[in-house]
Formats: sequence, C-alpha cells, structure tokens
Amino acid sequence: MPDHNAIVRRGAELLDAVEATSLPPGQLAFWWLGQHSFILRLGAAKVFIDAYLKPDERRTKPPMLTPEECGGFDLFLCTHDHGDHLDPWAIPQIAEVSRASFVVPRTARERMLALGVPPDQVVGMNADETVTVAGVTITAVRASHEFLDETPDGLFPFLGYVLEGNGVRAYHSGDTLWWEGLQSRLRALLPLDVAFVPINGRDSERYLRNCLGNLSFAEAVDLVGALAVGLAVPTHFDMFTGNSEDPLKFTAYLEAKYPGVPHWLGPAGETVVVTARR
Repeated sequence: MPDHNAIVRRGAELLDAVEATSLPPGQLAFWWLGQHSFILRLGAAKVFIDAYLKPDERRTKPPMLTPEECGGFDLFLCTHDHGDHLDPWAIPQIAEVSRASFVVPRTARERMLALGVPPDQVVGMNADETVTVAGVTITAVRASHEFLDETPDGLFPFLGYVLEGNGVRAYHSGDTLWWEGLQSRLRALLPLDVAFVPINGRDSERYLRNCLGNLSFAEAVDLVGALAVGLAVPTHFDMFTGNSEDPLKFTAYLEAKYPGVPHWLGPAGETVVVTARR
C-alpha cells in the first residue's frame, strides 16, 4: 500500500508532470494535492478543483503549489465558499497570473469579484445546470454541507461537479452529506469513470465548533459502490488534526462490500491515469 501521507512531487516538478501528460481519447489523469484539491488533465484542458494553497500552521501537509505557479491552468473550479475550497488568500494572486475561467456556485460570484477575479472570468452555476468551458462539460450537482441551504431564490451554495472531457467523466462531490436523491441524481449522469468523495464524517463536537460535516467512510462507500464507479477515490481526510479519518476504513469496507469497484489511495502528487470503461 502506497503511503497516502507522502508527497511524490510538488512545485515545478508537479507542473512538469501535468504538462508532460498526453492522453489518448478515453483517458484522464489526476493528481491529488491533499484535502479536496485535485488537478485533472482532460485532453488538452488542465483543471484545478478546490485549489487550497494558503500556508497555514494548521495544515498537516504543506501547499504543493504557490499561486504564482498557477498561470498555466485553463479552468479553476470551487465547490463552495469555505477557505479550504475557495481560498481567499490564493485566488487574488492566481487571478493576477491567469486568464483561466473560475467556475463557482452562483452564490459565490460576488465573492470572486471582490477577490479581484475579472467578471468575464467568473462562471456562476447552480444545481442541475450544465456549461462547457475550456472544452470541458460541467454539470453541477447540489451538495449538503450539513444542510442543502437553498436560498430563497433557489440557489445552492454547496455544489459538486461532474466533468466530462476527452471521453471520460469524473465526479468531484465537493463537501457533502448523503441527501435524499443524491444517488439517483448521479445515476442520471452515469457512467462515472472516477469519483472523488469526502470521508471525514461529522459529529456533535465538530459541529459545535463550526466544523461542518461530510459523508462518513461507510456512506461514501455506499454512494460510489452502488453506482459502480470506475475508480473510487477517498478524500478530505488528511489536512487538519481533529477533522480527519483513516482512509483504510474506506478501502477495507469497499473491498468487502463492493469488491468489483477499484479504488485509489496513494501519495499526493502521484500521476494517476483513468480509462473510460465505455
């Protein structure tokens, strides 16, 4: 079992790996950067999801890139307006070096503008909407970060995304609990060749200190296992003491209950290639 606490590469070496990865149709590559941060290569498109780059003494893993190194990405996605997903320290600096589009929940559009992202680079989405940006088709899926928190005008501040490009489909759940209808919504978007799902769970102690919860490892297994995703990837378990989980619980339960569903649990910065099954 690879050491999931290790970092294989970072900085220029990581970016070189992303740049050098050339994939035929029907494949994607991803790199995990800890927490819920992922880089995806979908054909020519280089996508960064939930880029959390702030140096913070609370982190158990140091940032693997600086904002100044992020000028080469085509697309940034933020799942919701929490600092480890929409990083208010990094985004203004990224906006200075990048002409990429920033896809965010529509409730966070004004926040992005306030952080210095030009209006023509902000793409606001709401649940069940689909857009194509930089050659990647993105469908927003509502998420329940303790609650669905629908606004009076029908907007959802917490989103996951299904991304399709180069003939491959990936689901990044954002921060979410199990909510009634989540699995059926995802069934309508099958097949999912890879799914990134949080496993850190929740409890009363964390809730009372405003540490909002996510799927437990068992709930995450049942979500992706019943959908028979091509590759199950547990996330959001490693970054903060007091809000973590042992990912081996996820892999062991998945192997026991859904033995036909493969998983990846490896070091940050490793290149992982996923092949579409259709």
